[in-house]
Amino acid sequence: MTAKVSLSFSGTAILQAVAHDYHYGFDIMDVTGLPSGTVYPALRRLEAAGLLASKWEDEEAARNEQRPARKYYKLTAAGRQSLAAAVLRYRRLDGVLRKKRKPFKA
Repeated sequence: MTAKVSLSFSGTAILQAVAHDYHYGFDIMDVTGLPSGTVYPALRRLEAAGLLASKWEDEEAARNEQRPARKYYKLTAAGRQSLAAAVLRYRRLDGVLRKKRKPFKA
């Protein structure tokens, strides 16, 4: 059993990307707009927390495409639960901010 993890916005974005079939670092960076210095350490932390699982692709498949092997990530059950809670939390924040928004004055 993993402990409850409170996700940052970037952690939530990364889990959301993986949930939407973006499974390796460069793909996740591309879809989220986050830099490698954010994505790769976060992937390690999320995996250590039990929210992601990873697997290296076959070296020969990568070699055939003339690129380095990719490490593919997938959500765990705990990752799906944490993502759902984080998305709900950020939606609530959006609602609170919308209620407190002041009218624009030019």
